[in-house]
Amino acid sequence: MKLQQLRYIWEVAHHDLNVSATAQSLFTSQPGISKQIRLLEDELGVEIFARSGKHLTHVTPAGEVILDLAGEILRKAGAIKQVAQEFSDETVGELSIATTHTQARYVLPGIIKDFIQAYPDVSLHMQQGTPMQIAAMAAEGVVDFAIATEALQQFSDLIMMPCYRWNRCIVVPKEHPLVKLDKLTLEAVAEYSIVTYTFGFTGRSKLDEAFSSRGLVPKVVFTAVDSDVIKTYVRLGLGIGIIAGLAYDEESDADLVKLDADHLFASSVTSLAFRKGTFLRGYMYDFIKALAPHLTQELVQEAFSRSHPSERQELYSHIELPVY
Repeated sequence: MKLQQLRYIWEVAHHDLNVSATAQSLFTSQPGISKQIRLLEDELGVEIFARSGKHLTHVTPAGEVILDLAGEILRKAGAIKQVAQEFSDETVGELSIATTHTQARYVLPGIIKDFIQAYPDVSLHMQQGTPMQIAAMAAEGVVDFAIATEALQQFSDLIMMPCYRWNRCIVVPKEHPLVKLDKLTLEAVAEYSIVTYTFGFTGRSKLDEAFSSRGLVPKVVFTAVDSDVIKTYVRLGLGIGIIAGLAYDEESDADLVKLDADHLFASSVTSLAFRKGTFLRGYMYDFIKALAPHLTQELVQEAFSRSHPSERQELYSHIELPVY
């Protein structure tokens, strides 16, 4: 059994069983991958992938277990490389992040700019996706950090650390009737068509809970994952927009009025998460602290030592999170 063979089966499984696509991503040949998978299966005495002719159709029950173990081995091998590189040159390496559009567009630019200036020899990679995709990428070790508001708690292999608190705002054209109200209410908001986030994005659950608690059914006519897309459709007159308050830009959104909605919706917390057992290099701690200054290296290491989420939650309970 070779480490290369484990990487091949792992990558094939994560390329929808497409050996050709896997070969392209790994810059190797399709026959070479197929041969190594067969050699591994012969050695183990079980099939990892079921086949129809030359095509892989699905992962076998034995293959599911083997792939889980292979993933663990590959992550441990990656951690060994990280440890070696940290001691050979602590300023060289890679950092991969998965996050949502709102974080990537409105929170991270300044942090990433400063980080790259401080660590010019660290290659930084960002992926965007749904909160569930982001959490899964971190849980599987595909990325180092996941930064999101939803879904992270659904993965027990992740250590979550709260970064900041935020709330929503309502954006409308300047002449909209809601602008003239002395006090904005959920009942008033519910009278209009709403443009907001797709369910599972950027604290959408808090929004739905607020309406439900008042016995109201919001008229959501259009959803998107991108705050800028939502604002575009507000400008087209499709409805009023409910977005993260930090996604309103005073300059570029000057044609829209931002209405405070802190009193209408419960605030949400954006967290950074990484897989248990991850070896964090020095520059990774610096990135975490730049994103959330209260998350010092000592606090992160203390979180590592606490095995249960409730114990880590107790650790964070005294922290007053910054509000965006």
